[in-house]
Amino acid sequence: MFGLDAVTKRVAIGKSIGFIIGLSAFIFIPYFLPEASPTLKWGVFLWYIIFGAVIGVFGVMTKIPVLNVAMPWWFRGAYIGAFLNLAIALVAYDTLGLLMLSVFGVDGLMASPFWVVLEGAIFGFIIDFLATKYAGEGVTARE
Repeated sequence: MFGLDAVTKRVAIGKSIGFIIGLSAFIFIPYFLPEASPTLKWGVFLWYIIFGAVIGVFGVMTKIPVLNVAMPWWFRGAYIGAFLNLAIALVAYDTLGLLMLSVFGVDGLMASPFWVVLEGAIFGFIIDFLATKYAGEGVTARE
């Protein structure tokens, strides 16, 4: 892909997928939360681009350094994605709560803002799968 090294390819793939996810959120948030501020929409859009880049960069790690245990792509992507979205859930709890209430209702099963952690795990899994498939991982990504 354009003569890039593997890490750059991973980051480009991650950012591209993050761009698609963020753009879809940017477009659809006003339908679910009409009073959403432009700051929220732009923040979510840019967050998922950064999200994809971080997952792409972490593709060079195939072991947990302290434990020296293998870290396969499916675990790495889901774990990092969940962790990153946990940070967002904690920081933007009130805003995410309003968004989830408007989508699922007061008695809805998924009304908790912490469902974005599962969303992060799913998106992280997808991003790391595609980045690993098309750009490699570990030592091959560092060369």
